[in-house]
Order: sequence, then structure tokens, then C-alpha cells
Amino acid sequence: MGLVLFPEDDDISSPDVSWSYSGFGMFRRWLAQAEGFALDEMHGFGGQRPWDDVSTTLAPVLNHPDDGGPDLTPVQCARILPRVQQIADQSKSEDTNPLLQRHLDDARRLVVVLQLCIEKDVNLVFG
Repeated sequence: MGLVLFPEDDDISSPDVSWSYSGFGMFRRWLAQAEGFALDEMHGFGGQRPWDDVSTTLAPVLNHPDDGGPDLTPVQCARILPRVQQIADQSKSEDTNPLLQRHLDDARRLVVVLQLCIEKDVNLVFG
């Protein structure tokens, strides 16, 4: 059982990105770290720090229930996309750490899905 982020376009051949629940948690912690804060210190993740204390365009992904919750709109996807792209592109290094490579691959897949949601003007579903 896991989590899939996919465009709400009724096309089963559309790209998606998927994780186990623990894998999605690790991915979000990595994204938060790239944004300069620890996800575990945030409200809803074991900490007390309110979300309005951090400034990140990734908040709709980082502060989202693992599944369920509201879909992300194409406008939200457009706000998120540039930063995810920037993070995905940052590490074209020779670092062969398998976990880092997995996070980078996931970020690149998420970029493709976000782009499709924007192009088709459909929501991003957490399912």
C-alpha cells in the first residue's frame, strides 16, 4: 500500500509518481531540508512550529495529508513547479548515494506530473 500523485485527467496512461507512505515521508523531509528547515519540527509532524513561520512554495506538498485531503489545483501546481524543478536540477553531481538518487528521480517524476497538470488544467490528486 502506498501513495500515488497523479493528474486528474481520467487517462490511465498519464505519468504519476508513487511512494510507500514511509518513502513519501522521507521525500518530504528531504524537500523540507532543501528549503532550510526540518519537517519534524513543524506542526502536524511532531513539532510545534507553525507553517506560517516558513516561507516555501512547497508548503502545499509538504503540509498535506499523506492521502485524502484536498487536491492541488493547477495554480498551486504552477507555484510549486519551479522550486521542485530547481531542486531536481541542483544535483547533477557524481554523488552515488542511492537514497539521494531516488529522491532526485522522484523529484524529476513529480516535475513531469506537475507540468502535465498545468498543461491540461487539471488537479493533482493524492491517492
